[in-house]
Amino acid sequence: MGSEAVASQYREKKTLKGPGVNSNQLLELAHISDSDILSRGREVIEIEASALESLSAALDYHFVAATKLLASTTGRVVITGMGKSGHVGRKITATMCATGTAAVFVHPAEAAHGDLGMIKRGDTVMMLSNSGLTTELRAVMQHCRAIGVRIIGVSAREDSPVMQHADVPLAIPQVREACPANIAPTSSTAVMLALGDALAMALMDVRGISKDSLKELHPGGSIGLRLMPVSQMMHIGKRIPLVHTDTPMRDVIMTMTSMGFGVAGVLDADEKLIGVITDGDLRRHIGDLLDRTAVDVMTHHPKTVPATILAEDALMIMNDAKITTVFVMAEGEEKPVGIVHMHDFVRYGLS
Repeated sequence: MGSEAVASQYREKKTLKGPGVNSNQLLELAHISDSDILSRGREVIEIEASALESLSAALDYHFVAATKLLASTTGRVVITGMGKSGHVGRKITATMCATGTAAVFVHPAEAAHGDLGMIKRGDTVMMLSNSGLTTELRAVMQHCRAIGVRIIGVSAREDSPVMQHADVPLAIPQVREACPANIAPTSSTAVMLALGDALAMALMDVRGISKDSLKELHPGGSIGLRLMPVSQMMHIGKRIPLVHTDTPMRDVIMTMTSMGFGVAGVLDADEKLIGVITDGDLRRHIGDLLDRTAVDVMTHHPKTVPATILAEDALMIMNDAKITTVFVMAEGEEKPVGIVHMHDFVRYGLS
């Protein structure tokens, strides 16, 4: 739907849903047009995208050194920053914790009133300050120097105190803020946040953090579900619709309908899966279907997945193959140990 069509819908309603909403909130504004608002939004995104490109181009060996320093930290990564840098610091802390790096955020103002005790020998401190002049960081710098804690400084001013006191000065480019007055932190915070993400992802690579490792850190929520092995959601035992090559098609149809999957796997004499029968196979042989056996009707070389595959990867395979069910195989074997249906993924909220 085009922008003008969407705008027309809002103009017709003239209201926003929800308590406390003024009924005239969506009336036309006299001093600015819809296209002006849309253009401004796009301009902000373009300004910040340009700032991120500048950051990418500016990365050098200091980034490598910072990554290696973080990877060699025996204690925790302590992140600190004031104001908007502090908000960014909290997000970087959360990202590092979620990707296998023990991290904690320390508010610099609280640090000077007792929270310096959260910083111990063996930690690495990451200081965030766009200007590099944040006075509240001085107590943290002095404490780190006193106990021999190494510092990674992140700032746009290489001659600032934060960068001068850093063991690894990690400069970010001086960028134009998206704010018309070039004051409100927008592009600079986007750059700082992206740098934190880059460090966290590089650390994952250095430490060899895998999907299995992430699953241990995300047992709940949608991420935990996505990283769940398909073996935890598959139907097993007598719930698997299986027949043999010489099974009469009358019995095959009974198996397909009674199990509720709409398919039947075909096993050979060694109990190996060699084929599958679907509704499509039934239709293709409708003329003499009941005179045949499973081997006459089945589709050879059915799509399967190993029991260790992640649920989200199994779902992707099913979507790509345009199938609604898939047999799950024992690792390294040709024997089915389960079956999953698209409805199972819906039930778990993964569709």
